[in-house]
Amino acid sequence: MSSQKGNVSRSRGQKHQNAAAYRNDKYGATTQVKKANSKIHDGLCQHCKGVLEWKVKYNKYKSLTQPRKCVKCSQKTVKDAYHIICKPCSLQLEICCKCGKKEDIVIPINSQEDKPEKEEDGEQKKKKRGERKKDLDSDDDFDDDDDDDLSDFRDDEDPEPKTTQKKSDVLPDVSRVKVSD
Repeated sequence: MSSQKGNVSRSRGQKHQNAAAYRNDKYGATTQVKKANSKIHDGLCQHCKGVLEWKVKYNKYKSLTQPRKCVKCSQKTVKDAYHIICKPCSLQLEICCKCGKKEDIVIPINSQEDKPEKEEDGEQKKKKRGERKKDLDSDDDFDDDDDDDLSDFRDDEDPEPKTTQKKSDVLPDVSRVKVSD
């Protein structure tokens, strides 16, 4: 038995074993679970990163509702759950945001700057869709004289060939732009 004094080895395996691994989004993910799954844990040491990933995996991660005070600068700038140091202080002192120890940072904080650009691209797409709808609405306001010109063409021919714009032609390439404060 495992409770005997000096007995360090078991002779049998675990009695109850799970048939399937736990999934935090098994019955449909809530918005909190979606945010937690998509969160990138940057500015942390390997141990703290593992702890937060475990919390996300087993649905124990609770996000912050209001910013917390940083223990270094005493400002309310800590926006990530379970962190005690804000990102600017962590960058300056080169310490982990969660435990405050001078360990090797696994994912640097600077790599997070790429994410807002991707979100901006999504916002720009939404704006483009809105502009297209406006363009379509303005196309409906054509003169009656144009109707006579359109009757000269057959149904299977288009009076003007449709041109499609590539995404690269519309949006400038911002992947190489570096933003500094």
